Amino acid sequence: MRPALLVIGHGTTSPAGVAQFGELVQRVQDAAPHADVAGGFLELSPPPIQDAAALLVAAGHRTVDVVPLVLVAAGHSKGDIPAALRREELRHPGLSFRYARPLGPHPALLAEAAARLLAVVPREQWPQTAVVLVGRGATDPDANSEIAKTARLLHEGRGFGTVETSFISLAEPSVPEGLERARRLGYARIVVLPWFLFAGVLPDRIVAQSQDWAVHHPDVDVRLAGLLGPTHALAAVVLERWRELESGDLRMNCDTCAYRITLPGFEGKVGAPQTPHDHPDDPAHPHAHDHEHV
Repeated sequence: MRPALLVIGHGTTSPAGVAQFGELVQRVQDAAPHADVAGGFLELSPPPIQDAAALLVAAGHRTVDVVPLVLVAAGHSKGDIPAALRREELRHPGLSFRYARPLGPHPALLAEAAARLLAVVPREQWPQTAVVLVGRGATDPDANSEIAKTARLLHEGRGFGTVETSFISLAEPSVPEGLERARRLGYARIVVLPWFLFAGVLPDRIVAQSQDWAVHHPDVDVRLAGLLGPTHALAAVVLERWRELESGDLRMNCDTCAYRITLPGFEGKVGAPQTPHDHPDDPAHPHAHDHEHV
């Protein structure tokens, strides 16, 4: 039996983002012709996880490996996706999933980010340039700390003047606050780098907020770097996470996970039950919870 891989994305209302996800899944399939690869979304976009899982079940698979296409381990990858997979196991008796770790600040993705920066600022100008790395933001301190870690890893050995962190939702500092900090540090050239895979509402908001701040600070040269995108490098990282899973070499870091460790202000999350991220048949059904959509 051919192995089966399910790549799960968050989902977005952006047609461009949906298309980029599909392109990435196809790249993974092309790089793994020995396997059956399917892609599905947690919410907002078709196909939902339910349909993607059903496709693999119809092909005869009873064991499916899953790679969550997320850059940081937050509520979706820690709770919502596993709960959705459990629901599919109940829907299809005999079906089981093996779950890989998130992408994280993988060196290949950091290299991709550096390439996006190089596209807007020549390397010889990097020492005089501030980078504002913008993460999604979460109510999970562990997830937010991953953005700080990513910023430091991006800074190491590349010669940028500084790499500051900011968030587009649910956490501080905001994008304008990150830009202001870089300006007060004395930088007249700042590059905003969204730490996002694909197009969506939140990346668009990063652009809008950066442009608005630039209008009010004409003395600062503000530039925007591109998204990571559905590149061959990203597909290779997905396959690496899959190989880790197949070999049993899982390295999930739970040392600072709010669901396992008591953190100030988040005590109620420790041991909290992880319930399905429930949506009606319409994957774009509106709902309310403590995050914003891409």
